[in-house]
Amino acid sequence: MLYRAIGLMSGSSLDGLDIVFAEFHENAGHWSWEIKAADCYPYDGDWTARLRGATELTARDYLLLHAEYGHYLGAAVNRFIEEQGLHYQVALVSSHGHTSFHLPAQKMTGQLGDGAAIAAATGLPVVSDLRALDVALGGQGAPIVPMGEALLFTDFRIFLNLGGIANIAIHNGPPTAFDVCPANRVLNALAQKEGKDYDADGSLAASGKVNEALLQQLDALDFYGQPAPKSLANDFGTGTVLPLIEAAGLSTADALRTYVEHIAGQVARALTGNLPEGLLSRRMLVTGGGAFNGFLVERLKAHLEKAGIELVVPDEKLVAYKEALIMALLGVLRWREESTVRAAATGARRDSVGGAMWMGQEA
Repeated sequence: MLYRAIGLMSGSSLDGLDIVFAEFHENAGHWSWEIKAADCYPYDGDWTARLRGATELTARDYLLLHAEYGHYLGAAVNRFIEEQGLHYQVALVSSHGHTSFHLPAQKMTGQLGDGAAIAAATGLPVVSDLRALDVALGGQGAPIVPMGEALLFTDFRIFLNLGGIANIAIHNGPPTAFDVCPANRVLNALAQKEGKDYDADGSLAASGKVNEALLQQLDALDFYGQPAPKSLANDFGTGTVLPLIEAAGLSTADALRTYVEHIAGQVARALTGNLPEGLLSRRMLVTGGGAFNGFLVERLKAHLEKAGIELVVPDEKLVAYKEALIMALLGVLRWREESTVRAAATGARRDSVGGAMWMGQEA
């Protein structure tokens, strides 16, 4: 079977909306795929501020933003289809939305971007709310990508995503997957103090020095001692980590250097503490915006060398759009009424067919 779908992903780093149009071919349980078109539409200052401040809104204003952002996503899909010449080719849209509240201990997660609004704007079938059922079943709702990794990237057993939050997945039988630590959300916030959107290639971090006292404070945060599965809310980086860094009174370069070392160290500890015996491959696929940070990748290699883990950074398109690609696949799986979330990765009671379906076209 051949499926053509668009995947939408808005990450916690708030750099923009990732859009992928991909073809998936399923044959006797084996999946092949191709990204046919992809783009990132940066958020303007207004949308960045509104999404960042969503958790402070009243219930009424939050729901109004949820609806408005859904129409924004629908308009972005229509723009993408027009710009890429995809009229009459897209069969399905699958939207992750933008995570606002994430409280799995209370069995609740919230992603902005009303699926009904996307369907109304595009006239296409839409899948949204991909995490909700897993959380209702007692899971973390994250990481959500291991199902896609297992189906699309069979040459790898270890995955690292360096997005707003760094997360890992290890596939050796039932997957082990969990959030590791805040990543680009903190690095970008520090770079913005110097008037930069981000620290290009980690050059500013590379010029700084590690502050051992701050590094020890960061490494001692309670979250790192918790067992998997576990997940982080976006505000852990901005509400817990950033205040610690700011209180240290360091130069931006030293703060960045220290935090890069924190990320590399936490990823190394998380991996080496969870690698099973008999792992078929120690090659790790590294994607997400942080994979473009050459200094961060260099420090990761240094930390993981002793464990014999080989970092593989793929082509730029896959680095940037792997998660949007997997969102498209999860929408296809939902359409097929097949499991989209692995309970082994999230801690839910069972695997689940997650996602709300909205039929945008007339019957």
